Amino acid sequence: MERRSSAYYQRRHRERLREQGLIKKELWVLSEYADELAVIERRMRRPRGETLQAGDLEQEHAMTGVSMQPAALWTAAALHAALAASEGARDGAISIELIDGAEPGLYLTMHDYGDLPLFVAVVGRQIVAEAMLWPVSQVRDPARFNVEVLRTHKLFPLSTLGIETIDGEAVYIMFGALSASSSLGDVLFEIETLADNVIRATEAYEWHLRVAA
Repeated sequence: MERRSSAYYQRRHRERLREQGLIKKELWVLSEYADELAVIERRMRRPRGETLQAGDLEQEHAMTGVSMQPAALWTAAALHAALAASEGARDGAISIELIDGAEPGLYLTMHDYGDLPLFVAVVGRQIVAEAMLWPVSQVRDPARFNVEVLRTHKLFPLSTLGIETIDGEAVYIMFGALSASSSLGDVLFEIETLADNVIRATEAYEWHLRVAA
């Protein structure tokens, strides 16, 4: 599997939004409204008057705390089946693959975000979703960048930046975690938010990179 930095998927995402006739508007709001703004933005990517779809309703229920799923713990196989039957998968916005192994996980391709790949795993009582950003070696000044991340991470609600070693190389990742008893709406909202945050983080931090997006 070819590994690309988030800058590649950011470019794909921008191209796809332009092809859909969307325009970019910068807004300044208090951080406490970030989740609500994300839902409003997704609504406004649909033509005026179009009926709200099930996937959007699930995400709004997730934001308001309304449960749409019993409190049993998810397994990787059960979560794969539920996500594969979701509105986003049926519409072709998301592709989901179950990766078998000692600790099975999910490989998601977020087509609305430039085919951004996400990895989702059920670990004990948690569901963890993550995406690779870029290798540490691609950052001009890692110490300065790390300070910048610590000062600004609140701009990306529900997601955290960290460093992992993948195939022997240190890379920055963005990840989010939630309870394994979360509703399907919660899981969908976490995945959508993570994908959106990866794109926004790349836009915010690309000036730190040796090769800008």
